[in-house]
Amino acid sequence: MRLKDKVCLITGGAKGIGAATAELFCREGARVEIADIDQASSREHVERLKGEKGQIVASEVDVTNADSIAAWKKDVLARHGRIDVLFNNAGISAVGLLHEIDEAIWHKVMAVNVTGPYLVSKAVLPVMVEQKSGVIINMSSCIAEIGLAQRAVYAATKGAMLSMTKSMQVDYAPYNIRVNALMPGTIYTPFVEDYLQNAYADPQVAIEGLKKRQLGPELGTPEDVAYAALYLASDESRYVMGAELKVDGGVTGGKPY
Repeated sequence: MRLKDKVCLITGGAKGIGAATAELFCREGARVEIADIDQASSREHVERLKGEKGQIVASEVDVTNADSIAAWKKDVLARHGRIDVLFNNAGISAVGLLHEIDEAIWHKVMAVNVTGPYLVSKAVLPVMVEQKSGVIINMSSCIAEIGLAQRAVYAATKGAMLSMTKSMQVDYAPYNIRVNALMPGTIYTPFVEDYLQNAYADPQVAIEGLKKRQLGPELGTPEDVAYAALYLASDESRYVMGAELKVDGGVTGGKPY
């Protein structure tokens, strides 16, 4: 029960890393609030988690819309009266050479991956400041530190999140608010699975290629990242501030040959 009675907000909580984190947080006694535009998946996830030790509520929220976020915040505070943890997890990607990426796609990825965390944090931070306590976990990526083919748009957003995390920590440390970033490598989420199925004639060949980029023998799972998020959300990481926690199978650690 490492998060007993802590109110934990998770954006993009219906699938993948967000869903795995919501499940783990529930098991650890948290009162979980997930936000996602995919309400069908959110409802299925909540139904699966009935009976866990924590509590979970799913809300339809557009992280790029300030009014949608404000309504969610109001509901959360009506239910719990406080906010202890915010996990800015919602995100999307785009593939292609920079000069080939449509401007609308660029703005959409930026809106979800950078403006979204800004808007949600902007809404939540006054509550944490008043409480003089709180934890914010921002989703960056190991791609913020390495080059990866045809991912310039995605990399730009994740680099922004890493830099934003460090500056946020400086600003909010006096209020006993910790801000850290997660930096996953290739995590086998439903998004990655769909991409491989649609982009490659033989997805297994693509998976083997992805494995060669890292030191570890297997791709990561959503649960691998969820356990890292649990550590950052819990009091066990009370001395971790403005840090980047890599969960990347050794992608940034060097090549095995």
